[in-house]
Amino acid sequence: MTRLPQPDRPFKVLGIQQIAIGGTDKQRLQKLWVEMLGLEVTGTFRSERENVDEDICAIGSGPFKVEVDLMQPIDPEKKPAVHQTPLNHVGLWIDDLPRAVEWLTQQGVRFAPGGVRQGAAGFDICFLHPKANEAFPIAGEGVLIELVQAPPEVVAAFARLPAAAS
Repeated sequence: MTRLPQPDRPFKVLGIQQIAIGGTDKQRLQKLWVEMLGLEVTGTFRSERENVDEDICAIGSGPFKVEVDLMQPIDPEKKPAVHQTPLNHVGLWIDDLPRAVEWLTQQGVRFAPGGVRQGAAGFDICFLHPKANEAFPIAGEGVLIELVQAPPEVVAAFARLPAAAS
């Protein structure tokens, strides 16, 4: 396999922060993810503006805990439609979100509207758009990707990992 040259990136992707899964019935999502697979419900989030009623679940612990959000729309007829596949997404811990956004934008990466803002879990976030366009030819190729500012304890934990693991 040929390795592509790696650009001098001024930030690091540290790991998976979250996986967000939407459906029309949160109880059905809970049946699989909580009852069958054993994830723990650690909180809830509800936002009329974002049209979401979600249970925040977790797998793992400490700085390596991964959040699994089970999302249901408050109104299935309104946007954003968190129960439709395009709003299912993966979140990545980023060690320096402002630098990442600046550098990725300069490289032609398309971001979704909304810019950097505080997310449901209290961390600064932004989203890479799932589709490229002429002005921004690099995007998620069908996947919505959330970039999440890692708190200092997560950055420190990943820094302690052996180089081969990061």
